[in-house]
Amino acid sequence: MTPVVSIIMGSVSDLPIMEKAAAFLNEMEVPFEMHALSAHRTPAEVEAFAKGAGGRGIKVIIAAAGMAAHLGGVIASMTTLPVIGVPINSSLDGMDALLAIVQMPPGIPVATVGINGALNAAILAAQILSTGDEKLREKLLLYKEGLKKKIVGANNELANIHFKYKTN
Repeated sequence: MTPVVSIIMGSVSDLPIMEKAAAFLNEMEVPFEMHALSAHRTPAEVEAFAKGAGGRGIKVIIAAAGMAAHLGGVIASMTTLPVIGVPINSSLDGMDALLAIVQMPPGIPVATVGINGALNAAILAAQILSTGDEKLREKLLLYKEGLKKKIVGANNELANIHFKYKTN
């Protein structure tokens, strides 16, 4: 199996958050790989990864990092592949990471999800891939239908809750 998505994290301490991305890609049957790379501690390895990813069949990169969070931007500066940044809440409530990822200079875009938003990053990666994959598009449609059903179910449950002044 050749991976088409690469989940990169600045540290294995990000794994509990990034497992949500891995679980979703696994559920969608999208082959992926996971690596720990640091823009500051292993810059040569980050460069080799970024420059070689496309040639290895990677189509989307999900890059998670906390604090200064340069990983996604550094990778994006060295590839034309789409990069999705996941800011990790490791300090300052994750705002430092969010701002570091979202404020990229012109020409170096990094799509950015919310703080600790690994699941949304994986969904976005799958949506990008689904533009050329009908089977994956169908899986995503079913997933989103399931989300709708959860809300309908929640409203049915709320209808059964009674309060003297509740009107619905």
